[in-house]
Formats: sequence, C-alpha cells, structure tokens
Amino acid sequence: MANADCIVIQGSNMAECHPVGFQWVEEARARGARVIHVDPRFTRTSAVSDRHIPIRAGSDVVLLGALINHVLTNDLWFSEYVVAYTNAATIINENFRDTEDLGGLFSGFDPETGQYDTSSWAYEEEDDGRSGGEIESPGGGHTHGATATHSAAGDEHGSGGPP
Repeated sequence: MANADCIVIQGSNMAECHPVGFQWVEEARARGARVIHVDPRFTRTSAVSDRHIPIRAGSDVVLLGALINHVLTNDLWFSEYVVAYTNAATIINENFRDTEDLGGLFSGFDPETGQYDTSSWAYEEEDDGRSGGEIESPGGGHTHGATATHSAAGDEHGSGGPP
C-alpha cells in the first residue's frame, strides 16, 4: 500500500480504527499518493484524506460499478501488473457467458430444469488439470508455489524472500 499512487478507503474509519495499517496510507501520502475516503460519515479518515466523498448510505455498490465501468471503458487499468502479478488473466473459464449475452441470466442456466450447471463458473485449467498458473511476488518475481492451488494449500511459507 505504501507504493500506491491512489488509495480509496470505503466505508471504514481506518485512521481511527486501524492506526497500525493506516501508517502505510500515511507513507503513501508522503510519497505523493492521493487518498480518497468514501463514507456517508465525516470521520478522522475523511479529515486526513485528500478527498471525502459523502455518498448516500447503501449506494456504495452503484459507485463501485460506475468506477469499474469508467476504468474499463477508458482503459485506465494497469494491465501489465494484472497480467504479471494476478490470476485475473486466466481466472474465467472460456465456457463462461456473461449475463449480457444471456438476457440477464447467469452462465450455465438450463431453462428446462430451472437449475444452473456451475461448471462454467470454475477457474480455467491448464492442460494438466491444474488451475491458474504461477503466482509471482510483486516484490521480486519469486514463485510462491507451482500454481495458485499449491500456494493456497500452503506448500510455501513465509514472505518468499531468501531461505
């Protein structure tokens, strides 16, 4: 978080309730990051943020949807980071169909039975049946396990630094 350019804190009074974690927000601000606080209440976090957005209670999902739409529509996401350091590039099975393609229904709906076949919701698998691919640490490119599944299983421990 200390290396972020912009930090959005939503629905949390982090400055008061999580002061240990908030030190990283302060460090990012010292490096020039902007801090945006989204909360109906004006709190200590709002007071130390660059911008407070006092949304109406219950409208946070609408705001997040609008932000996601804006970022994707205007190609403002950090694609190199997402491809190199997350599993987002391979997360969706290629058989998955979006609700827009299916008239508002989720992928896998069978109108005859009224049930869903959730197999299209699974992660895309490699040829050997493993999901994901290698996970790399943003700090130095260390591999934290052969696949996302192995990492989740705890095959590697610690920070991924030198042994």
